[in-house]
Amino acid sequence: MVRGLKFLRLTAGLAVIPFIAFFSASPALAAVTTAPNLGSAADYAVLAGTALTCTDSNVAGTVGVDFTTTFASTRCKMEVQYAPGAYDEFLTAYGTIANQLGCTSENTYSTLAGLTLGPGTYCVAAAATMTGGTLSLIGGGPWIFEIGATAGGALTATNFTVSSDNPCSAYWWVQSDVTLTTSAFQGTILGGGAITMTGTSLAGRALATGAVTMTGSNVFGCSGGGTLAKQHCNQGVGNGPEGCDPGNSNNKNSSNDENGGTPGNPGRQGTK
Repeated sequence: MVRGLKFLRLTAGLAVIPFIAFFSASPALAAVTTAPNLGSAADYAVLAGTALTCTDSNVAGTVGVDFTTTFASTRCKMEVQYAPGAYDEFLTAYGTIANQLGCTSENTYSTLAGLTLGPGTYCVAAAATMTGGTLSLIGGGPWIFEIGATAGGALTATNFTVSSDNPCSAYWWVQSDVTLTTSAFQGTILGGGAITMTGTSLAGRALATGAVTMTGSNVFGCSGGGTLAKQHCNQGVGNGPEGCDPGNSNNKNSSNDENGGTPGNPGRQGTK
């Protein structure tokens, strides 16, 4: 039962608010599975359990907190609402995956860096620590990653990149804490502890049973239908790979990105 929703908006400068398939040798082989049912939690970019702390960060999508969650914001742009019902449905989804772990010797890895993976379920038995490198996801998904599946453990990524054409179809079930530092990450994180992001871009969702801490980071959430949120930004002509919508930056109401220009190339100017 949803226990009522109250809305509040956090903008820059606001401080503490205690408001009560099969693949050949290159792509790994794994049994295709179905995406977890997140229920109403799918509509949130961030869900925090015990605490929410945001510094110099932006969230495109709604942030949900439980009634008992404390939170603070410094120079952040995000919309926060009480969402105890969605938080409970996230906990249900987390527990369902925990009871149905699909790990075998064929789909268990010691690291995910440098791999190219098609849709399926993939496991790291204990803690997963990735420093540098890229995980490439091919196809339409879903991809289910189970970290700390058999021995327990955390997910720690530094200067790590996850690349795919469908980030909303990647899911990361983690037995304990998640720490992302200066990384470009994709997918829905279902954390069994705290989620901490520093200097990181996340295209997906950060759902934590514990605290969520964001510092100098951007989160682009997925809607319930699996569409990645866009955040408006003022980057000028030629930018946009960060995941935001540059709007109409050329002189005649068209932008480099919207007309198929090369991201990061400011060479083409609007017609006067």
